[in-house]
Amino acid sequence: MNTPSRTRGSHDVRAELAPVSRLLLSAQSIIHSEVVAGGSLFVAAIIALFWANSPWQESYYTMVSIPVGFSFGSFSFALDLRHWVNDGLMVIFFFVVGLEIKREFVHGELAEWPSAVFPVGTAIGGMIIPALLYWAVNRQRETAAGWGVPIPTDIAFALGVLALLGNRIPMQLRIALLALAVVDDIGAILVIALFYASNVSWMALAFALAILAIIVGMRWIGVRTVALYVSVGTIFWLAVQLSGVHATIAGVILGALTPASAWFSHPTFTDRIEPLLRRFKTTQRQADPESAKAVLGQIETLTQETEPVLDRLQRIVSPWVNFGILPLFALVNSGVTLSTEHIQEALSSPVAQGIVLGLCVGKPLGVLGSSWLMVQLNIARVPAALSWTHLWGLGILAGIGFTVSLFITGLVFGSGEYAEQAKIGILTASLVAATIGSLLLYFADGRRGKEGTT
Repeated sequence: MNTPSRTRGSHDVRAELAPVSRLLLSAQSIIHSEVVAGGSLFVAAIIALFWANSPWQESYYTMVSIPVGFSFGSFSFALDLRHWVNDGLMVIFFFVVGLEIKREFVHGELAEWPSAVFPVGTAIGGMIIPALLYWAVNRQRETAAGWGVPIPTDIAFALGVLALLGNRIPMQLRIALLALAVVDDIGAILVIALFYASNVSWMALAFALAILAIIVGMRWIGVRTVALYVSVGTIFWLAVQLSGVHATIAGVILGALTPASAWFSHPTFTDRIEPLLRRFKTTQRQADPESAKAVLGQIETLTQETEPVLDRLQRIVSPWVNFGILPLFALVNSGVTLSTEHIQEALSSPVAQGIVLGLCVGKPLGVLGSSWLMVQLNIARVPAALSWTHLWGLGILAGIGFTVSLFITGLVFGSGEYAEQAKIGILTASLVAATIGSLLLYFADGRRGKEGTT
């Protein structure tokens, strides 16, 4: 039997062979899988639907309305569970959205205008047409304010569907969908900030802007302590919450302000790590554990600051969002009654009809129509690997408007009858878009149509 080399400690060998170590390595690939991320959201929505239509449905509605809060002397603050998720935890989701927006503008498809024209144009078309179709169905009704519901695209679900298709689709389609969804997110965020704010407190808003100026100043003078940014960012979030502008906007702004460049370049890292490693080996020979710990601390700091803060935060926070916050959001917001009578009544309402029409018809028409118009006007060219069939499938998948659509529904309709109708419309449209879009792309010819070269 071969024995491990004596130059390697027994602890190192146990770490390599331990089942937990192997499990953690496997978990890393699972955590960053788009299929699993989209699947967790889907499973949570199914659980909510089953629970809300089961003999235990009363416990579901009791759960989402549980008051959670705190008191300090004469001051008390409490919200039900649904509002804590929607107004609190979803700030972290929108923070990740802000990180993704920043990444796309710095390193992605939106970094240079020639490559950004196409996704920007398709996203704008994919936002305007659904909003107009919803408004056309609901004009002169009190439900007309819900025109923002069919605007967003759920990137987790849409990318999950694309990931299921594997290599049957070109990588350029995934990039195009991601860029489109980022622009779509910007549009949805602007809609939330400009049209769904209520009872704006200008004093609180001015205080929020002052805190924002402090954060920008901290960046300018080179403050690197993440904990300090978290503390000041929490105050900024609270000020925005009190201002009447929805607090999720604070998450987006903080994400967009996150540095996308590392403090140290890779060559600088190489130059500085070598003497530190030599010092560490010296402490090992001298059996000086305290000095070894100090050197390891310097190596850790150097390693962290060679990775951009944006990348590090996205890597750390995204799994919590994908497998914690978003499934919890789906759980507390997707529970609606789905009896045949209730579904028929909801789908016959202008609210659900406008949403289904906007997401299932308006999205593909807006994406494909704006693409065709940009090509005809010579404003942009269809990416080389994509055919018009791919663009049609892209537009249909963009009609998966689950997460942010549900979020805007809560802002517009609260939790009344219209909210139930809107949720059924969103669930129906998202299911139809995912099914038709995936089938179309699955059977799509991988070659680019001749029209794309015009």
